[in-house]
Amino acid sequence: MTTISQPAVPVKSPTRRGSWSRRAPLLPALVITLVLTQIPFALTIWYSLQHWNLLNPGHKGFAGLDNFRTTFGDDTFWKAIKNTVVLTGGATIASMLVGLVLAMLLQKKFPGRGIARTLAITPFFVMPVAVTLFWRSAMFDPSFGLLGWLTDSVGLPRVNWLSEQSMLSIIMITSWRWTPFAMLVLLAGLQALPDDQLEAARVDGANWWQQFRNVVLPHLRPFLELTALLLSMNIIQTFGEIALLTAGGPAFGTTNITYYVYLRAFNSFDFGTASAYGLVTLVLTIALALPALRLLSGIFQKEGRR
Repeated sequence: MTTISQPAVPVKSPTRRGSWSRRAPLLPALVITLVLTQIPFALTIWYSLQHWNLLNPGHKGFAGLDNFRTTFGDDTFWKAIKNTVVLTGGATIASMLVGLVLAMLLQKKFPGRGIARTLAITPFFVMPVAVTLFWRSAMFDPSFGLLGWLTDSVGLPRVNWLSEQSMLSIIMITSWRWTPFAMLVLLAGLQALPDDQLEAARVDGANWWQQFRNVVLPHLRPFLELTALLLSMNIIQTFGEIALLTAGGPAFGTTNITYYVYLRAFNSFDFGTASAYGLVTLVLTIALALPALRLLSGIFQKEGRR
């Protein structure tokens, strides 16, 4: 019996007009993105090269690199960079540790697990300003705040948190806000862990710590790195908590770079120098984020080839 092979149907390559017709629906989003991001960025570069202080309107014109020299010679700017690193690192680590513990607890089956998961992610959806005002009066107040009552209960003196432990207070409220986000990402990672791997470890006699260190932790590595990257990129922009709780004080002790740029622009009204601060901060942030993004991209490409 012979078979008759069908002639191959030639595949038509998409024409240029057809390609553009498929891409056309994306153009409005592309145009809006460019207008909202690239035009302000170009204006920031332009302002950073200008003398533009509203308190000194007679001194305007091309400044060259003077604003950048002012930026690098400003001790408060470097203090704000240091505060940004402390706040971002502390809040990121605290959010990931508490989020990991909560994710492992909520991964286990127990009655009411769905309600517990919903309550655990609630802080992430509360308005940041409302949360900050609540913490200022109900938690940090030295007279009737919850933290003051706790220190009294263990025999310690009451602490004026916002003046004596200002950076720790900002880290605490920032961690409380971002812990649910870390928990969600890590919980998704735990749900993707195959049960047979844990079962094989149990059969081999591994205890809880050995299962966590040799099975769970290697599986969660890309999720932990993704969580750290996303948290740090969000926490580095913290503004509302600082503005409402400490106003950057005492003595610029809680001023991060975002709040310092705001102070230069809207307290000193020096938009030229504030633009230079913003550009230097952008370059430093990209320099820190690029290695993490490349590491993360390599991990996901490796996982995709498996």
